[in-house]
Formats: sequence, C-alpha cells, structure tokens
Amino acid sequence: MSSDLWSFSLSTYARPGVEQACLQLQSAGVNVCLLLCATWLGQRGVACDEQRLQQLRSVAVSWDTDVVWPLRALRTHWKAAATADADLHNLREQVKALELEAERHLLLRLERAAQSWPQDAETDLSAWLEGAAAGAAHLHRDALHQLRVAVTGT
Repeated sequence: MSSDLWSFSLSTYARPGVEQACLQLQSAGVNVCLLLCATWLGQRGVACDEQRLQQLRSVAVSWDTDVVWPLRALRTHWKAAATADADLHNLREQVKALELEAERHLLLRLERAAQSWPQDAETDLSAWLEGAAAGAAHLHRDALHQLRVAVTGT
C-alpha cells in the first residue's frame, strides 16, 4: 500500500469501478478527496471517530469551497462550448489540470491533518467510508461497497 495519500489515491482511483463509484458519490455531494483520505486511513488502521471526521471535513470544506469548486464550475461551464472551439478546449484542459492540482493540495492538507493519528488499530473501513460520505451513505451503499471491495478485495 502507498505510504502517502496522493499515491494511494492515484492507485485506488485507477482500479476497476472506483472512478465510477467516486463520480456517483461526488454527484451526490460527497467530497471524493475526503472519501479517498478516509479509505487510506482505514487501510492504515487509523481508528475512525467523529472528532477525526469533523477535523477532516473542516479541512476539506474550506479548500473545496474556495479553490476546487470554482475551478470545477468553470471547467463544467465550458464543456459544451469547448467541443467546437479549439482555444477554449485548450484553456479548459488547463483548468482541468489546475483542478487536479488543487485536489492534490487538498489531499496533502488532509494527510497533514491526520499525520499524528496512531495507526495499526483494529478498524472498520466501512465506518470511515460511511463517515466520509455522511448523508449520502444510505443512498449510495453500492458505490461505497464498490470502493471498499476495490481497496480490500472483500
């Protein structure tokens, strides 16, 4: 398993079914970076509790609101027009790359927030996933299950 959150996120996202599950959850308002961080923490044996989830949410929400969402909104807004305009397509690709870089920085911030938490505890990955998905967990159990299976094989 990757020791840093960014590498873990890239390798996890590349697994079959994970991208689709993450996009489904993202469309329901779930922060995918927070979800990947929760998965990483669960895999590392970090115990899940509400205080830790709240600390991670606090980091994720402010960065998402101020940085990631505006980039995503611009990229999405340009999607249709960029198919017929090469210059706009190139600009949209640059915004897409900047959005990915902003997500990388969010993952680094989440990793820093959790770096002192003890590892190797008996932990339930489902608790982390459901905590990160919050209100969407009950509506998207299949997507959370797909993510858990992709990571654990069970």
